Amino acid sequence: MDDGQTFSTGCITPWLTIIGLGEDGLAGLGDEAKRCIGAASVVFGGARHLELTATLITGERRRWLSPFERSVEAVIALRGTSVVVLASGDPFFFGVGVTLSRHIDRSEMRVLPAPSSFSLAAARLGWALQDTVTVSLHGRPLDLIRRHLQPGSRVLALTSDEHGPAELAALLAASGFGQSKLTVLEALGGAHERITSQIAADFSPTSVNPLNVCAVEVVAGVDARILPLAKGLDDGLFEHDGQITKREVRALTLSALAPRRGELLWDIGAGSGSIGIEWMLSAPAMRAIAIEGSAERAERIKRNAALFGVPGLAVVQGSAPAALAGLARPDAIFVGGGGSEEGVMAAAIAALASGGRLVANAVTTQMETVLLEHHARLGGSLIRIDIARASPVGSMTGWRPAMPVTQWSWVKP
Repeated sequence: MDDGQTFSTGCITPWLTIIGLGEDGLAGLGDEAKRCIGAASVVFGGARHLELTATLITGERRRWLSPFERSVEAVIALRGTSVVVLASGDPFFFGVGVTLSRHIDRSEMRVLPAPSSFSLAAARLGWALQDTVTVSLHGRPLDLIRRHLQPGSRVLALTSDEHGPAELAALLAASGFGQSKLTVLEALGGAHERITSQIAADFSPTSVNPLNVCAVEVVAGVDARILPLAKGLDDGLFEHDGQITKREVRALTLSALAPRRGELLWDIGAGSGSIGIEWMLSAPAMRAIAIEGSAERAERIKRNAALFGVPGLAVVQGSAPAALAGLARPDAIFVGGGGSEEGVMAAAIAALASGGRLVANAVTTQMETVLLEHHARLGGSLIRIDIARASPVGSMTGWRPAMPVTQWSWVKP
């Protein structure tokens, strides 16, 4: 039943209670939380959660199933009965509450949160949480932290297990941030709480509690891979074979695409993946699908996405328009390659909903002809981008023009 539906009910009072637990277990629970656990017909939770509350539970205990969607279905199947779900810390901060709320209306549940691990970590360190980057690496790629490695930044990262701190230290060192201070905060709020700090490059792992948060005070070395916050990142940051939208053109292209939070982009003829990657760097909720006919380039796009901290970039290896079939409807489309092929532009236009944006670049006369025809028929904006770069001419310097780019941008009525 994990289909994104929201269910409604005629229940007058909530039947589902989601309770956040800290490492202190029962000691950190209020009277209402204890009463709800004791009165529940069924209590869901991880093994540790059920163990911490064992003396209160009088109903049936159910451990989380794998995959987790099976447990979501099991909770929904008990609608109308008294159910408690146990979670770690704040259930709505990278927690189970977020998942359940996609399927169960908020009027059917009450939530009794505990402080999140990020809140506890900030309190221990004396960091202003509103000025600190928080990222969950629990069950997610470690590469997600790369985009947040800005000089002077403070980052709190929730890891998956006892190996997380050492793996994070290795990533920092390999990316030129080895002098960053890495603080490991273990079992926060419990009897086994421990806080230790080391320089990332000198990190020497000891026995680490699987429940840990890493705090990074970012220090960039001279060779650090720092991702500027402006659009039009240096071409040298990307692995490519020459098939890349150059930085100046890329900046203008992204401006024309006008990304908005949470939107989905199709990057058709993605090459190095640079457009989709910078689209996703606009905000954490951005989504993109790179469609690329070359298998070699498709693999290169995946490597680039990881190095830029956006491993969620989806890559479809295949040629448009056939490769577009069955993809989620986009909010915006960029056609960077293959647009002159039969049916590509028509398929892109058909895929957009009203208000969707299409931007296409041409460097060949064949593709330029296609864009001129579409502009004449559909309107939109047509611009010519001419860029020249200074380069040596004997003992002096002169301008060498790059291939001009014709860009058509259009919003579907």
